[in-house]
Amino acid sequence: MAPAKVSGFYKHGNDWFFNAGLPSDLTIIVDGVNFHLHKFPLMSKCGKIASIFEELKSIHDKIFTTKLEEFPGGPDAFLFAAKFCYGIRVEFTARNIIMVYCAADFLEMTDEYGEDNLLLKSENLLHKNVLRNWKDCILALQSCESCMPRAEKLHILKKCLNAVSMMVCTDPSLFGWPMMMYGSLQSPGGSILWNGINTGARIRSAESDWWFEDISYFSVGLFERLIKTMEERGIRCELLAGAIMYYARKYLPGLGRWQSTQGGKARTVASFSLTPATVDQKVLLESIETLLPKKKGKSFCRFLLGLLRVASILGVNQTCQDSLERRIGMQLELASLDGLLIPSYSDSDTLYNTDCVERIVRHFVSLESGLTLFSPPSLDLESSPSSEPSRKVARLMDSYLAEVASDVNLKPGKLRTLAEDLPESSRPLHDGLYRALDIYFKAHPWLSDGEKEDLCNIIDYRKLSVDACAHASQNERLPLRVILQVLFFAQMHLRMALAGCLNVLEAESAPTGQGEIAGNATAGQIVQRDGWVTVVRENRVLKVDMEKMRSRVGELEEEFSKIKQEMKRVTKSHSSLSSPRLVARKFGCKLLAKSSDAQTDVAGSTGPTPRPSVEQACSSRNSRHRKSFSLF
Repeated sequence: MAPAKVSGFYKHGNDWFFNAGLPSDLTIIVDGVNFHLHKFPLMSKCGKIASIFEELKSIHDKIFTTKLEEFPGGPDAFLFAAKFCYGIRVEFTARNIIMVYCAADFLEMTDEYGEDNLLLKSENLLHKNVLRNWKDCILALQSCESCMPRAEKLHILKKCLNAVSMMVCTDPSLFGWPMMMYGSLQSPGGSILWNGINTGARIRSAESDWWFEDISYFSVGLFERLIKTMEERGIRCELLAGAIMYYARKYLPGLGRWQSTQGGKARTVASFSLTPATVDQKVLLESIETLLPKKKGKSFCRFLLGLLRVASILGVNQTCQDSLERRIGMQLELASLDGLLIPSYSDSDTLYNTDCVERIVRHFVSLESGLTLFSPPSLDLESSPSSEPSRKVARLMDSYLAEVASDVNLKPGKLRTLAEDLPESSRPLHDGLYRALDIYFKAHPWLSDGEKEDLCNIIDYRKLSVDACAHASQNERLPLRVILQVLFFAQMHLRMALAGCLNVLEAESAPTGQGEIAGNATAGQIVQRDGWVTVVRENRVLKVDMEKMRSRVGELEEEFSKIKQEMKRVTKSHSSLSSPRLVARKFGCKLLAKSSDAQTDVAGSTGPTPRPSVEQACSSRNSRHRKSFSLF
């Protein structure tokens, strides 16, 4: 039967018809869409339709109806195959090549049922054109979602992924043959052509990130398959990490709201329009966590902290969250303060998620890193010297404690736990801990002295600097016992400073021979001599102030004891309480005597007149009593 050459297919409602002037004798249903066709054009090209018709020959109905379950590509793919069977001109594109290939395989459109059949034609176009062209390969992969199982079975998906991986890791300037991914704009020598003229410009190396944007349009499952394929081919983990980070920032807006993205320009070689994939953010984050390489770097650690923040919002599974916390803990020395300030999205009263940070610190303490650094030139993943990681984490945690200390809902036990998670050797100075406690006491004025003293026990006063000791000795928010301990250790600092200065002076005043011998040993102290002298002067002033304060406290205690003794004498005689003169004398007041009383006192006086010095002593004592009472 010659193929029909009339107007072709048209759709009416949910049904497709072919306008051939003959009634339809075959109805095929694909995903609820009815195709009213003719059996001879389809049987001559499709082995699947021919076998179905042989099974239905016993039925004498003039119209045969069959349903094709799980047809790859759906109604669009079947319509393409039907047009090919009727001899209508069809157009093969990168967007439909995989779908058509799978549909032709399902319908068994092999050369056995016609020369140059659809299966062979689509296979040739796939291998000769699509797999050699970057743009077509990307488009083909993006459009294969509807026929993924069949494409996986036919190994088409694997071929496309391998082709993309090969083009990513290949530097086109190293070969004499043109890569079709750049179309006709590349000369055999690797230079870019414009209207056939060699411009001399070279195509960028495959080490760059030009391909990040193009593969970011894939679905999560396809992107995961591509990254694993690239990893198997040995592509550097720096490039894979960059592609994963770019993909995550595109579909997780929470990452971009608190950290800058890696560059603002679109990174694409092929100028073609792609439709962004529709992704489930929770599934995306859980998949990305498994794809990330086990490396460490400054930018990479900041990215992990961003993922952890978004994970707490999306509510990912506990396994994913634990893995992120463990990854961050193994490179905590590269973290930043703003990254650790993760808001609390749960029912907790605290402003920040301190429980999460506590787990991260414990991972840092308990786990050995074992992670290697990214190469410094890649992705701005800055490296950091491996020496003193615990001290860096201690400084980071001191800054973190100072930030969260102002939260009024933060419990003292949580603050103490966060401060004590790190080993004692990680903090050569405790000034950061003192600063955090001072902020905490200021934000929590209702704490008792006992609670304050319990928190202050985390500070080693021997590790406080001179400035911190000077501040603490005058800090009214600290308990008195803590201040006395600070003053004690400040005196120790003073003695050590004096000893250092004396050693320097002795070294300078020693004979020439001895001075040469001791010169090398005390060279560093001589350099710091002026600084020590300044410290000694400051501590002398502090010591004088301490002596004045001690003498004043002694005077006040003495006056207070005298007042207590006099009150005891007053309480022993109840009758004397009615005497206003005695009560007035007790409180340091002076009553004006009446004229008669004054005369009687003078006349009745037989003893010698008191000396002026005695009167002055009495008056000074009374005035001192009055001053003590006002203070009391």
